[in-house]
Amino acid sequence: MDLLEDKATGALAGAAVGDALGGAAEGNTPEAIQERYDGFITGVVPPFLADWRNARPIAPYHKGDGHITDDTLMTNALVDVYDEVRDHLDAYAIAEKFVPRLIGERQWIPELETDAILLQRIFLAEKWLVARIHYGHIDPREAGVGNIVNCGATMYAAPIGIINAGSPDTAYAEAIDVAGAHQSSYGREAAGVYAAAVAEAMRVGATVSSVLDVALRLAKDGTRDAIESVVEAASTRSDWRDSLAHLRSAVEPFDTVGPNYRAPARDARIPSRTKSIEELPIALGMLVVGGGDYSEAVLGSINYGRDSDSIAVMAGSIAGALHGLEAVPAEWVDAVTQGSRIDITATGPRIAAVAREVFEKDCARAEARAASMSAITRAL
Repeated sequence: MDLLEDKATGALAGAAVGDALGGAAEGNTPEAIQERYDGFITGVVPPFLADWRNARPIAPYHKGDGHITDDTLMTNALVDVYDEVRDHLDAYAIAEKFVPRLIGERQWIPELETDAILLQRIFLAEKWLVARIHYGHIDPREAGVGNIVNCGATMYAAPIGIINAGSPDTAYAEAIDVAGAHQSSYGREAAGVYAAAVAEAMRVGATVSSVLDVALRLAKDGTRDAIESVVEAASTRSDWRDSLAHLRSAVEPFDTVGPNYRAPARDARIPSRTKSIEELPIALGMLVVGGGDYSEAVLGSINYGRDSDSIAVMAGSIAGALHGLEAVPAEWVDAVTQGSRIDITATGPRIAAVAREVFEKDCARAEARAASMSAITRAL
């Protein structure tokens, strides 16, 4: 395994572990999490509610017990598309390659404990892709307009960062294009910034500070403001255990959902120039508080609650890309692989192989452009 493959595997396995560990806590407050689990979550735990099948009829998913959620399933589907196309993607690739995978291929769904199509697991904001593109025949570049603005397009954008390893600007541009099929406004913006953060974390010599510099340089509007606020708050802390409320206060002015995650505010998740998704700023804040350590960043994200699985996905993928697979505790990797019945280390080598091919194509395209420009600028 070379460094590219190691970092890619660290990013995607790191994301999957964060997803599985964070799933049990999703939608709950830190206080409720600690009451349910007799303290902070420190590894794989059972579902928050034992009767998970009937607890929320709209979402009868078996979260916990090492089960990955739709974050990882969507990420894996995007890896599949890259593996087929073997080049950069755009919104049309989502329509032509990604959406058919949501409705046409059966696979093991850990939270449903059965084989099913992915459409039967993804939630409403992700079902939008099928409704708008497959049934509505909307231009894929505009299909995200009208969807609720949340982290849906961001949560599976890590492969875009790996494909553009070491090039945050191209990762940002590609993710903005890809995410247009799914999201608009600050939901789309966060996908671009997250992909750029992963691309920077893949670079040799990258640090938490360099990832933050990239995020703040590229982020626009409320997304940038929220990241800046949370990072500033996080810089005064060194332990997530006493920082959960502090980081929540820092992101709260930019979050539209409101204090009760299960009962969003009336104007929640609508387009805005001044707001941000909560997940990405908090994930970056946890990286700061944890000093870039994978376990600390992920555990902080999980115990924060609210959209804990997606926060842990983002923090875990960036930390995993920074430090490689070795940073992700092997016992967690094994537990999630066994609990989900899916090898969470398998997608890393696949996306790394595609990244190599795409880079070779990029070099050939750059050489062709250079030759063309040389001819155009030649003196008459």
